Amino acid sequence: MFYDGIVVGEFVADLVVEETILVELKSIRNLATTHEVQLVNYLTTTKKDVGLLINFGPRKVEVKRKVRNL
Repeated sequence: MFYDGIVVGEFVADLVVEETILVELKSIRNLATTHEVQLVNYLTTTKKDVGLLINFGPRKVEVKRKVRNL
């Protein structure tokens, strides 16, 4: 990961589909806004335009789609 052109860390995506869609997988009781913000930050950092947040919760699978503001 880069900030202002300087390497500041390392990021390994859970899944990248066709080099265009970033997928973040969770297995938690409920998704929170912070999880969505995290996905958007990953999109910004990796310069991917579309991301999916998939939660395999206790009752059902939740899917949220996020698009990076261009």
